[in-house]
Amino acid sequence: MNILVVDDEQEIADLIEIYLTNANYQVYKYDSSKDVLKDLEQLKIDLAILDVMMPEMDGFALCEKIRERYRFPIIFVTAKVEDMDKINGLTIGADDYITKPFQPLELIARVKAQLRRYKNYDRGMAEEDQDRIEFRGIVIDHAAHVCFLNEEKLELTPIEFEILWYLCMHRGKAVKTDELFWYVWKEKYFEKDNNTVMVHIRHLREKMKDTGKRPKYIVTVWGVGYKIEKS
Repeated sequence: MNILVVDDEQEIADLIEIYLTNANYQVYKYDSSKDVLKDLEQLKIDLAILDVMMPEMDGFALCEKIRERYRFPIIFVTAKVEDMDKINGLTIGADDYITKPFQPLELIARVKAQLRRYKNYDRGMAEEDQDRIEFRGIVIDHAAHVCFLNEEKLELTPIEFEILWYLCMHRGKAVKTDELFWYVWKEKYFEKDNNTVMVHIRHLREKMKDTGKRPKYIVTVWGVGYKIEKS
């Protein structure tokens, strides 16, 4: 199994790597958050261990970005010991929170427990979220990069495909425009970018033959962004 370790303290990261390797895990180690997100697709991570206090993007922000797409367990290992820090970490999507200094064998035990829970209970949903989604006549396969609507193939550009995929992943929820922009373009959103998103949404609606005053699929949530209803 593949474990992601992100910690700018080299000694801590090396220690975690040694114990994980001895437990027969494959470890991918980073000392900052900047390259993690772009590499996640290729790494096929099963669990992530994150520090909180890191340069450029802290662990809380990284956790939130990971949770926009992935369901694998996340464990914080950090020197931030305040109760509110722990509450914040668990609230934004972490599965466990360990404070430094820590016992390496305890960390390994918690890793195994999280992986056991994830594999036993969440695998089916995780595979659907990351590979294939079917609902309301939409069939979208991310691995094959194909999309059908009511058994008719949609010829989508890569950007249109990623927009639709992300909205389908979060079906029933309003997706903020800046969140959608970051996911698709991997850049920070500015107000001037709103027209870019609107144009691609319009093209998507045209290809889905859903351009009426009350779209059935991609709905505008004014002042927030867009969403696709579950039913």
